[in-house]
Amino acid sequence: MPTEVPAHITGTVWRIEKKQGDSVSPGDVLVILESMKMEMPVESPSGGAVLEVRCAEGQPVNEGDVLAVIG
Repeated sequence: MPTEVPAHITGTVWRIEKKQGDSVSPGDVLVILESMKMEMPVESPSGGAVLEVRCAEGQPVNEGDVLAVIG
């Protein structure tokens, strides 16, 4: 079952570490958010493959916005 990975803070997508089709393990960094000049990694909660990336570098996001889907 696919797992949506949300932003845990409001900020800006600084860098996307994994792209659609990449394999991931639990704890792998998917996206790095920037908020108040701090970098905050968003990690994969489970293993599998990246089914979707729903953000772009430089995009502002709100807490709870889905950044990626893992399946």
